[in-house]
Amino acid sequence: MALRKRAWLLLSLAAVAGALAAPPPAHADPILSVGGDALGVKADKLEVDVSAGEAILTGSVTLNKGPLQVSCPRIDLKFDTTPHVTFARGSGGVVADVKGVHAEAPDVELDLTKQLVDLRGGVRLTRGQGWLQAERATIEIATAKVTLTQVKGSIPVPPRVP
Repeated sequence: MALRKRAWLLLSLAAVAGALAAPPPAHADPILSVGGDALGVKADKLEVDVSAGEAILTGSVTLNKGPLQVSCPRIDLKFDTTPHVTFARGSGGVVADVKGVHAEAPDVELDLTKQLVDLRGGVRLTRGQGWLQAERATIEIATAKVTLTQVKGSIPVPPRVP
């Protein structure tokens, strides 16, 4: 049974790698699932090391999972033998959007098992007219709850009613 799963993984990843390597950049249908939701990926290039359980997406990379979308030049993935993606690290200037919260940061880590997005290195969050800057921001994917450290910003208040 494990041999059949590895064979399926190798064939699927080889097909995706072939599709992504051909110009113009191709969009691959989601092949890896996380917690019942599909993980969608799009990139100019994909490198996979099946035995290590790792993949590297480079170029114009976009990762989608439910309400979360992350875009950046590079995403490193870790996956188990099922194959389920368990962890992703984006770098090179990251833009993330989840449930109306827009975030920009140099780097991001996604713990897909815990459903957390961790942005670091000078984060800017915006929602509507409000904005916040922080050294670090953690966003819960399911609820869009945001936790910030070392924060400054501007939060709009309703106009004064006479």
